[in-house]
Amino acid sequence: MSEGAKKTGGWRTNKWIRAAIPALLLHCSIGTVYCWSIFSQEIADYIGFSKGATEWAFSFAIFFLGMSAAFLGNVVEKDIHKSSLIASICFALGMFGTGFFIYYGGAHKGSALALVGIYVCYGFIMGVGLGTGYLSPVKTLMLWFEDQKGLATGLAVAGFGAAKAIASPIMQKMLSGLGDGAIYKMFMILACVYFVMMFVGHLLLKKPEGWHEPAKGEKKPGIMETIKTKPILNYVGIWLMFYINITCGLALISQEKMIVKCIGLAGVVGVISTVSAIFNAGGRLGFSAWADHMKDRNTVYKMIFVISIVLTAIVMVTGGIKNGDGNPVLVVLVLALVFMVNAGYGGGFSNVPTLLSDHYGMGSISAIHGITLSAWAFAGLTGNQIANFIVSKTGEFKEVHGVMVNPVGYQNVLYFTIVLYVVALVLSIVFVRPSDKALEAKKNK
Repeated sequence: MSEGAKKTGGWRTNKWIRAAIPALLLHCSIGTVYCWSIFSQEIADYIGFSKGATEWAFSFAIFFLGMSAAFLGNVVEKDIHKSSLIASICFALGMFGTGFFIYYGGAHKGSALALVGIYVCYGFIMGVGLGTGYLSPVKTLMLWFEDQKGLATGLAVAGFGAAKAIASPIMQKMLSGLGDGAIYKMFMILACVYFVMMFVGHLLLKKPEGWHEPAKGEKKPGIMETIKTKPILNYVGIWLMFYINITCGLALISQEKMIVKCIGLAGVVGVISTVSAIFNAGGRLGFSAWADHMKDRNTVYKMIFVISIVLTAIVMVTGGIKNGDGNPVLVVLVLALVFMVNAGYGGGFSNVPTLLSDHYGMGSISAIHGITLSAWAFAGLTGNQIANFIVSKTGEFKEVHGVMVNPVGYQNVLYFTIVLYVVALVLSIVFVRPSDKALEAKKNK
């Protein structure tokens, strides 16, 4: 390419076309995994199983997202084109297969094959697409936006968070407009749409020309060797506080709709859900962009945990959830907690790759980020399940404005989350050391 083309920002050397747009195409597609709650009941009714039985498909999807990211991190490290192609194929194939097994389940009510097929397609195959698709653009973004890593990764990860807000109304319209068998038709149509979006992202995605990945046979430090360049407790602290932030986020977010109904806002649940999704996406972009201007990115996690602890404690002391119906002040406090937990949940995701790069460098960041995402896998199996257990075993369900809710049970979930948030804050202060960048900034002060 000529110097003139470079100066004018030719598309081959344009960071937006080669990194930001493909990242958004990939993340806005795979982020629709969080739309599960929109159609889970409809799937259960259509195939003749309980909602509880079908819920495991979502849990498996999040588990395999984290585990595929952990085990395929090296593939992403070596070849983003291979990993983004794997992501495009697996995500679309998993979604189309889910549609097929829903169709089969509708024709054979109560078929175990249909349920297992959905687990395999939505949980395992889509999960592999989720993990590789989530990782593929992250390192590329940080390489193109070297001085604004947080803004770049926040932009992509915000796409993952915003996907639900974008796709939800489209899915609801499809479910009401496709007639008989709308649920499986929707999956098959969207599989094709998302494959095209992700494949275009795969074709555009490219690392900067100047970046050199070690060639075959060239010595490169292993993942554990890289992690051990800092005290091992440093990485353990990062992994655990990431896990806790996701677990607490999922525990509250999984009960969000019922909490909103509990405080007398049943008529605007959809609006609150959309606002929550905006806070989730905004937290991903805002916290990470803000961290670009901080000496130590770990400060962002300390802020997230402090804000979450303070708001949780206020709602606990005031009994906001169980006493909120008809009390505007308590309603505002509960909504503030819900929105800020969503923002902190999103911010935790967008800051982890840049925090890791500050501590361990860019050489093996995809592989280290992948292993760290295993925390997401385990949180996906624990966060909402523990919250559901607390709600089912404590308090009692009663009718509030025509809706059966368990105010005491939802309130008790906060005792679980506040303890974990305090543990996470201690970990971020004691275990996670200042990065080299932070130490250098302190030295030059």
